[in-house]
Amino acid sequence: MNALHQYQAVNTQTSVVDVDRHQLIQLLFDGAIERINMAKARINVKDFEGKNRLINKSIEIVSGLRSFLDIEKGQDLAQNLFDLYVYCEHKLFQANVKNDITILDEVLGHLKKIQEGWVGIRKEVIEKGLI
Repeated sequence: MNALHQYQAVNTQTSVVDVDRHQLIQLLFDGAIERINMAKARINVKDFEGKNRLINKSIEIVSGLRSFLDIEKGQDLAQNLFDLYVYCEHKLFQANVKNDITILDEVLGHLKKIQEGWVGIRKEVIEKGLI
């Protein structure tokens, strides 16, 4: 599933026309983080079917984030993010199999740090006309 479809799955009320690429990626971060937190709650109430759906959706969203990377232009930074996203997808799969909230918290930590950096560069991206 490509990033555009991920976005639509995250927020069906917002039109893609209404957001720029930077905002789209922000929405993907928000969607992944929200679903991981919801999956933690589902584990706590032993709703494993609900947890499974939420974690699988989180994996799809992280895959969508990964699809936005341009390794050629971004070089080492993009490659490191690519590798981290693959790692997060793997850890989400493990958390799903093991019903492990600790693993979900680890992935949340990674995604929140990347998201912070992403939010921090918005002004620079706009000023340079990159979006």
